[in-house]
Amino acid sequence: MTDFSRRNFFKTASLPLGLTGLATAASAAPAPAPAASVTADTNALRWLDGSAPELMLGATLGLPWPRGQHKKNQEFNAVDAQGRPLPLQTWPLAWWPDGSLKWTAHALPAGVDASVAPSIRPGKGATIVGAKVTVREEKDFIEVDTGVIRAKLPRSGAQLVHSVERDGREILRAATLIAQTDDKPDAENGPVTQTRFDSRISKLTIEQTGPVRAVIKVDGQHRSSAGREWLPFAVRLYFYAGAESLRVMHSFIFDGDDQKDFLRGIGLRFDVPLRDALYDRHVRFAGESGGLWAEGVRNLTGLRRDPGAAVREAQLAGRATPPLAQWGKQVRDLHHRIPAWGDYSLTQLNADGFQIKKRTKAGHGWIPAAFGKRAPGTGYIGGATGGVAFGLRDFWQRHPTQLDIRNAIGEAAEVTVWMHSPEAPAMDLRFYHDGLGQETHEQELEGLEMTYEDYEKGFGTPVGIARSSEITLWALAATPTRERLVQMAAAVQTPPQLAASPQRYLQAGVFGKLWSLPDRSTPARQKIEDKLDFLFGFYAKEVEQRHWYGFWDYGDIRHTYDSDRHEWRYDVGGFAWDNSELSPDLWLWYAYLRSGRADIFRFAEAMVRHTSEVDIYHAGRFQGLGTRHNVQHWGCSAKQARISTAAYRRFYYYLTADERIGDVMREVLSADTKMDEVDPVRKIAGRVDKGPWPARIGFGTDWGSVVANVLTEWERTGDVRWRNKLLRGMKGIAAMPHGFFTGSGGYEPSGPNEGAFHNVSGDKLSASHLSAVFGAVEMMAELVELIDEPAFKQAWLQYCELYNAPREQQVKALGAPHGGGTVLSVGHSRLSAYAAKHKQDKALAQRAWREFWADDPRGHKTLKTTRIAGPLALNPVDEAPWISTNDTAQWGLAAIQNLALIGDQLTD
Repeated sequence: MTDFSRRNFFKTASLPLGLTGLATAASAAPAPAPAASVTADTNALRWLDGSAPELMLGATLGLPWPRGQHKKNQEFNAVDAQGRPLPLQTWPLAWWPDGSLKWTAHALPAGVDASVAPSIRPGKGATIVGAKVTVREEKDFIEVDTGVIRAKLPRSGAQLVHSVERDGREILRAATLIAQTDDKPDAENGPVTQTRFDSRISKLTIEQTGPVRAVIKVDGQHRSSAGREWLPFAVRLYFYAGAESLRVMHSFIFDGDDQKDFLRGIGLRFDVPLRDALYDRHVRFAGESGGLWAEGVRNLTGLRRDPGAAVREAQLAGRATPPLAQWGKQVRDLHHRIPAWGDYSLTQLNADGFQIKKRTKAGHGWIPAAFGKRAPGTGYIGGATGGVAFGLRDFWQRHPTQLDIRNAIGEAAEVTVWMHSPEAPAMDLRFYHDGLGQETHEQELEGLEMTYEDYEKGFGTPVGIARSSEITLWALAATPTRERLVQMAAAVQTPPQLAASPQRYLQAGVFGKLWSLPDRSTPARQKIEDKLDFLFGFYAKEVEQRHWYGFWDYGDIRHTYDSDRHEWRYDVGGFAWDNSELSPDLWLWYAYLRSGRADIFRFAEAMVRHTSEVDIYHAGRFQGLGTRHNVQHWGCSAKQARISTAAYRRFYYYLTADERIGDVMREVLSADTKMDEVDPVRKIAGRVDKGPWPARIGFGTDWGSVVANVLTEWERTGDVRWRNKLLRGMKGIAAMPHGFFTGSGGYEPSGPNEGAFHNVSGDKLSASHLSAVFGAVEMMAELVELIDEPAFKQAWLQYCELYNAPREQQVKALGAPHGGGTVLSVGHSRLSAYAAKHKQDKALAQRAWREFWADDPRGHKTLKTTRIAGPLALNPVDEAPWISTNDTAQWGLAAIQNLALIGDQLTD
């Protein structure tokens, strides 16, 4: 088994983060999972990655509670492994319909003993002794004090952080955002003009005030010297009691002209005051496998004359050197003749190579200093009297990235953490083809027929997409030891995360009761579990061997394979990036919930960061909608709520209390107001008209996505408005002539009757193989538990039972076949299982298992890969040509849910 602890992270740093145990073979053994004993203490937590963090920077997690167990004003406390009380800050995340707590968030401070994960339980919290976070408001600024560092945050201007002090000494100052754009993608068509933009704050919001955790949100835009404002940003600053660090969550939206605005560098810049002599100033960059590049600004080693062993040893260790009087005389008298190096850069322009270079100062040549493969993205500049360590998460995975230190020979060094390197080619977000002559609707349908690309002129726009990045800054009293800086780099790349046991999530009854704990007690169960492990292992390895990395791409996976080219169809219309098509996000999150595996969590975490940012529009014409799969993440003209739905994000939000994901889920609340303007089936012949109503939406991919958005808002706020909106939709569907098999209805997205459906189809039957595969199954399972509406539940059970039913059964119940066909019948076996469970119908349960086992009638889907090497492929790859992401996601969900619903009916 692979150890996924931060201690061992750098031993395997050349592999995808969090996936190291699966990158050597697709059939490798799964990562260790927590024990699932029924006698386990469900209050006990665990460190997700298997061992306690070497640096406790503060931690936040979400915990579920069974319905009715705790009232909304319930207090909680935390104790360590010895039963000693720990400081704890608690706030609600969601409520059950009866007003009891469903999810709570909890924060623990920095510096507490984390050798064994603590327990969180109901009860009055202990009085907090020791360091606390305090927030002080003034007219022009906010001051946050962790007990170790004090940060001053202006309410306006360019600076996100005016200063960070420690022990009365300024360690960091003048933190701003910076962006650079070119007016052309390259110099082929004439000289390129570059424009610089700095941050301008429009709003400063205190979201939490302590005592364990404080959160300050900064909103604004980037502005040029000529006054142009664009690239809106939202930055959250996180402070934990007792911490010498602060976490920066940076999000920006691209809202420019993709024909003119070629972003070439976006980063966070700040100054670090330097007080030490040049030979007592230290520069550090973390490398692979626990390595560290460490030098002095004025190096005292390797000279023709020796300053003395004690001097050399101190500088290498990052300590102040002995007094000059103790140096070798020649070095003492002539050390000013040693070059001092003021500027440094670490650039990671691709996933497999980084370079460190340095120069004495501007106007002089750069000297190559070191090379490596994958940098963890952490550096340091400072000396014996203080300095700053800085790190960017997913540094090599989201290349091109860069760390810059400038003017380390001056009174203050300038540091820039580049989330997109200015040394890389400028971002070119233009649509990838010229339309291929598709000017009419008929021509667009021809393109769809040929390449599966849903093209429409002007729809493949990046305006409104976003990206978020995580940065950690440490204000240090002195240069850290080499070992400590390596620990910091590990904490940046894999932030310590507390989690509950799978049993805890299961017993709380959250997420629809559609999953169970892994069980290999029979041959049939063993076969299913083996395939679940194989499929995840396969995709984990594909990320690495296919290099699914890059600023806009990391976190997504491909849609369909091309066995002739031995390559995924990265350049073929709608077969390229997956963009949540058929719910791989849900497959991963349910796989994590039931197993507790860190590798699955980290994979799903990278996916939710990507899909919630890049695949969704956060501004502009399509705000609130997502984009169907395409060669470019934003390229498809099908802008749909089925991609932006909160169904894919709520897992991560509740497990981690992540505010950014909370923002995104609230953004998509208005997605249903866009469904007439950007009708997802506007190109389909014979579609039902909306009648006199504001919009026409389908009951599956459309309304199922709306349910996820509205239900999540209801449970987050308890506002009855959202329950009523759901209830109107439920009543409307139940009143349709054929319930869900009516297919769609006239819809009121807003107003006094918001959420209501109206019949615009008459007695027409309609079903689609896509209706239930974008979270509808999972959301309906929750909906019928949370809102008691018998007619709606009956309509849903009818749909579940009849979708895969034999033709004669459909005719008997509906008067005619429903028209949904047999596509994705294996994935729909979980609908049959759901109906069987609720109706206690053993015969239907057996039918569901027959549908499930029909996945591979010819026995082609063996749990093996084939090695392709030599001239058949650019690099050797292990392929399984039968795998597609659509089938994998739906088979995985069916396997997990069938085991939970009708596992007692599974025979060998």
